[in-house]
Amino acid sequence: MTTDASATPPVAAGTVQVWSDLLCPFAYVGLLRLRRARARLGLDGVVRLEHRTFPLELFNGPHPRRGTDTEAVGLGQIEPEAQFRVWTAADDLYPHTVLLAAEAVHAASAQSLEAGEELDLALRRAFWTHSRSISHRQVILEVAGELADGVVDVAGLAAALDSGRHRADVTRDFAISQTDAIAGSPTFRLHDGTAVNNPGIQVRWEGPWAAGFPVVDSHDPGVYDDLLERAAQS
Repeated sequence: MTTDASATPPVAAGTVQVWSDLLCPFAYVGLLRLRRARARLGLDGVVRLEHRTFPLELFNGPHPRRGTDTEAVGLGQIEPEAQFRVWTAADDLYPHTVLLAAEAVHAASAQSLEAGEELDLALRRAFWTHSRSISHRQVILEVAGELADGVVDVAGLAAALDSGRHRADVTRDFAISQTDAIAGSPTFRLHDGTAVNNPGIQVRWEGPWAAGFPVVDSHDPGVYDDLLERAAQS
């Protein structure tokens, strides 16, 4: 990897910039903990999330089902709220790619950061808990339409996906992800220059990847309090 800090987009004050892959279970855990801490600290509406793509499949190839299944089992033990489940739908529906879903999050974020945040979380829940094939255009639009209060303009989202105008956002983020500025999924960046990868979790892999399972040696949800308070102060 190379270092090119100038290529990394700035983080607005009062914002946490999140670099992640939709099928990264560590990112899902981190986002749930961050949102929970934000509500507890009374910072909803004060600190916003800006989603960026760290596309693991462009580094490693198509997402393997065995990998996500074993990670779901491992991380489900530390974050029950995630409701991690192994894939239960037909094998041929498994989303080995989620680039279109990542593009949809960018498109929703262009409507508002709230729309991007809510669609991102809903897509993760659709995959990890309900085994929905979030690689498919119709599933993405259905998930968006199920959000409360019309937070996402679904017709606008469909038009954006069909035009492909946010595809370049994903490829741009991939280029930045290949620099040392972004350590992995998830990475949380703040206005003051802070960048933290997978905060509060120490993990190791037992056995071969996608055949063994992750073992969390320690985890501290409290790390998100500091991140949010620093984001709010900025």
